[in-house]
Amino acid sequence: MSRTTKESRSRRATTARPEDERMSIGASFGYGLQHVLTMYGGIIAVPLIVGQAAGMNTADIGLLIAACLFMGGLATLLQTVGVPFFGSQLPLVQGVSFAGVATMVAIVKGGGGIQSVFGAVIVSSVVGFLITPIFSKIIKFFPPVVTGTVITVIGLSLMPVAANWAMGGNAKAPNYGSVANIGLTALTLAIVLLLSKLGSATISRLSILLAIVIGTLVAIPLGMADFSKVGVGDIAAFPVPFHLGLPTFNIAAIVSMFIVVLVIMVETSADILAVGEIVGTKVDSKRLGNGLRADMAASAVAPIFGSFTQSAFAQNVGLVAVTGIKSRFVVAAGGVILVVLGLLPVMGRVVAAVPLSVLGGAGIVLFGTVAASGIRTLSTVSYKNNMNLIIVATAIGAGIIPIAAPTFYNKFPDWFATIFHSGISSAAIMAILLNLLFNHLKAGNSQNPSVFSAAADRLVPAEVVEALEHGDRWEDGKLLDVNGVQVPIRQVESEH
Repeated sequence: MSRTTKESRSRRATTARPEDERMSIGASFGYGLQHVLTMYGGIIAVPLIVGQAAGMNTADIGLLIAACLFMGGLATLLQTVGVPFFGSQLPLVQGVSFAGVATMVAIVKGGGGIQSVFGAVIVSSVVGFLITPIFSKIIKFFPPVVTGTVITVIGLSLMPVAANWAMGGNAKAPNYGSVANIGLTALTLAIVLLLSKLGSATISRLSILLAIVIGTLVAIPLGMADFSKVGVGDIAAFPVPFHLGLPTFNIAAIVSMFIVVLVIMVETSADILAVGEIVGTKVDSKRLGNGLRADMAASAVAPIFGSFTQSAFAQNVGLVAVTGIKSRFVVAAGGVILVVLGLLPVMGRVVAAVPLSVLGGAGIVLFGTVAASGIRTLSTVSYKNNMNLIIVATAIGAGIIPIAAPTFYNKFPDWFATIFHSGISSAAIMAILLNLLFNHLKAGNSQNPSVFSAAADRLVPAEVVEALEHGDRWEDGKLLDVNGVQVPIRQVESEH
């Protein structure tokens, strides 16, 4: 082999993107299954809530769930594998977005029905697709002070989900919040930590999946896992286009859903930047635009099969950080599993039998890791002689408000509440605006901005340092030597 060829291969090896790593088929699907299990509870929650609000029967709700799994898988493949102009080619799992739940329920209860929801999703997603070039240009407004803040809030905003899972998932159930449910969560969490500490590298990376399996096996003899309904229903079923009726188009519903789409685009932008930070790869405006186009294209097609708006799942960003598996092809394998689950409802019912308390134990680690990743990013930010500290403080505060007080914006106009009910979008909007105000529009900024800004660098004359001896220390306004004897200090006389 020639020297030139070796050097060429060496350059390719050193410039290869971390997310392009390829693993064996078995490992890819094993790690991909972890991603599916991590987001499964979230992806089925939306069709359950909306389907029940629409008064749909059990069979139709089952088809709604299958459609959401099917479209989530296709959207994940588009986002991870990518085609020209579509897909960020990052390890991002796509699924039906939580952001639109309240709006979709409002549309359904307002008399529009599920068909009006589908029509609103199609139109608003197409409009969102058309404006992606604008969003792809905002990359320069996402420095670490913004991305670190948003990543931190993403993790914090997901903790109520983990807490709800830990308590059992159903607030109306008699055992909600029972010692048994929370104990099962604690056991699963302990298994995750134990496997991470004592296991080999492979076992450590699979700690989440193994803990979920072990936790479920423990739950079975305790009567906390019910697999009796796994065999009830069709084994295989393909989502039929418009099986729940043709979409209808209502202007008010479309406007409401477009606000949701804007929120989704902000959140997806944040997730793309977050996973790019965790993976350690470059995310430019072109890549961000490709990711947003994939998001909006999948959202526009989803209602054809009975699904809703698609977006990146923030909890899976945490799984990438926990496992250290950065390969987008692993997540693509998870997308294949989602497609299969959408075509085989019986397999979906098996996964659905995993107790939510078990998922709660895994969720604490996953969601906490997302927040920790944000804190790590914020640690790289300079806080000297600028307003970065107050930007972080205010944006995190804005993001925590809807998490701590979910009804905080209930009295505000619907369009405003739709945007700011999301802690993620609240933090993102606040961080972006404050970063523009203080770091881009610098007119009016003082040299010493405020008490929130770190003090200027200290300067100590070299002759002072040279006069000190080993053991000298400063106490109560006095300079003491190693024996505690005060060293006299005299004023330096001016040369003039």
